[in-house]
Amino acid sequence: MPEDIQYLDSPDYIGSGFAFPLNLNVQGGIQLSSETQNLEESILIILRTDLGERVYRPSFGSRLSELVFEPLNTQTLLRIRLYVEEALKMWEPRIILKEVRTNPDPIRGKVEIEIIYQPKNQLEIRSLVYPFYLSPSGELL
Repeated sequence: MPEDIQYLDSPDYIGSGFAFPLNLNVQGGIQLSSETQNLEESILIILRTDLGERVYRPSFGSRLSELVFEPLNTQTLLRIRLYVEEALKMWEPRIILKEVRTNPDPIRGKVEIEIIYQPKNQLEIRSLVYPFYLSPSGELL
């Protein structure tokens, strides 16, 4: 069996890292996250980071911030889906992105972005909902 296939079958493929946001554990050390929690935190970090925000990796992140204050219409919803797919396919190699759905809430000025994905070493399909606000809360578009 080739090494890369064994690596994908390993339960450690997803890995672990510092929890986001940074917290201390009971012993006073930095709290860690692993497996599914680590994947979901990574997805959120990618979506919340603007392009150019990281000094040594300016292409890291997503273009979602370009859509703040845009009208809540079909074109904006399509661009949200495109920007999320673009960012996750580029920066999260541990998942197979199945679908990105947008559920608009015009009263609150937000879009619930539903990300449906499959971890590469698992058979289960998971989803994560990311609320994206087009306008500050309370303001109508």
